[in-house]
Amino acid sequence: MTDVILYTDGACSGNPGPGGWGFIMVHPASGKQLVQSGGEAQTTNNRMELMAVIEGLSALKHPCGVEIVSDSTYVLNGLSSWMASWKKNGWRRREGKAWKEVKNLDLWQRLDELKQIHSLKFTKIKGHAGHPQNEECDRMAVEESRKFL
Repeated sequence: MTDVILYTDGACSGNPGPGGWGFIMVHPASGKQLVQSGGEAQTTNNRMELMAVIEGLSALKHPCGVEIVSDSTYVLNGLSSWMASWKKNGWRRREGKAWKEVKNLDLWQRLDELKQIHSLKFTKIKGHAGHPQNEECDRMAVEESRKFL
């Protein structure tokens, strides 16, 4: 059951460089929305994509069914499939024949905590394809990243 829909996006000017994130959370039953954004002076696009989801889920005051709508394959695959293997392997991933620590470990571990609280469903959309909420999240994320230029 979906209680809220969480639209997210992240942006970065350079990678690494100044970045921003934005989310729009919609409660379909009431029509209420929560819109937030933020950024960092020196970050990566993947970190901002993760932050958008973290900030959105962190804004919830009680456990919810959440549909996460994102254009980030990295975030959605990480949450839906990669995370279980990373945890089983001590938050490490295979890179060739070697084990490497998962990139953005601090954020993935925070998402893991939030995943234990909420029931998550994932919807992948194409970025920059005219999806209204995705376009707005992107606009907010880019605006936040420009504050550091």
